[in-house]
Amino acid sequence: MSYSPSDYSEAPEVLRDFLFYLLTIRGRSKLTVENYYLDIRFFFRYLKQLRGLADKSTPMKEIDISDVDISLLQTVTLSDVYSFLNYVYTECGNNPRTRARKVSALRTYFKYLTNNRGLLQNNPVEFLELPASPKTLPKHLTLEQSYDLLSCLNPEDPFYSRDFCILTLFLNCGMRLSELTGLNLTSIVDNTLTVVGKGNKERQLYLNNACLKAIQDYLEDRRKMPNIVDRNALFLNRNGKRLGQRRVQQLVSEFLDKAGLSGMGLSTHKLRHTAATMMYQYGEVDIRVLQEILGHTNLNTTQIYTHVSSRQKESAIESNPLGSFKKKDE
Repeated sequence: MSYSPSDYSEAPEVLRDFLFYLLTIRGRSKLTVENYYLDIRFFFRYLKQLRGLADKSTPMKEIDISDVDISLLQTVTLSDVYSFLNYVYTECGNNPRTRARKVSALRTYFKYLTNNRGLLQNNPVEFLELPASPKTLPKHLTLEQSYDLLSCLNPEDPFYSRDFCILTLFLNCGMRLSELTGLNLTSIVDNTLTVVGKGNKERQLYLNNACLKAIQDYLEDRRKMPNIVDRNALFLNRNGKRLGQRRVQQLVSEFLDKAGLSGMGLSTHKLRHTAATMMYQYGEVDIRVLQEILGHTNLNTTQIYTHVSSRQKESAIESNPLGSFKKKDE
């Protein structure tokens, strides 16, 4: 997907400047900025409809936002935003997580208009809270399921060493999808791997023996590839170009299916959860060390893995066959 300025041609200047600010000043990823654009565009369309500036017969997705300016945004109230969130809940079926993403986008945008640009005197969403979201433990593979996934690959496949290396890094290092596809040959130095996470922040990961062996085997096969285009990219597709995120998602989905693990809501991100859970459960790693490994800004994001471990400990005790033993007088 291209993210040249023409991609935001529909966006009015008051929004386009914000998107480029996120990209160039804040260092947000292109995918993150795209999500901000889509959420704020949706709000602009709703706002125009709410103010009677769009024909009621025009479908929401066809409402033009190119004429939205600061004078319209100066009329926005907290009630308008509540009305918007109610709309995406009742009419669009947005779950709490999706509504929270829209709230985050609007809070960041109006903070930018107020504090960074001084275009608004008061921030209408300053006290807007994130929608309550049910606390759920992250889905992850068990140790046995991880073995099954790594074992399902076909050694006769021409991309076996590459795909095995990808799964090995996911399951051992806990990196994000974008971090894996962004790896270069120069990212590897001895037994360390430098990844670029959110906000273009670099962090260093240590490679265990399984990772080092998988990388070594893959690099031997990579050197034999003809017509390499992206010479510094670590993972390549059959055309010699950097392997894309979408293709990696497809591959992981195929492998999960081969391993009999499809239909469980698993994904590349769940492999990251798996690695984190394994490190915390078996490595007895300090939670702050795990935070650094995963590249979490907020410790609260990492602490969910302590709940995973606690749930497993509880389950282990409950499964003890002596747990149902009763005294003779009972």
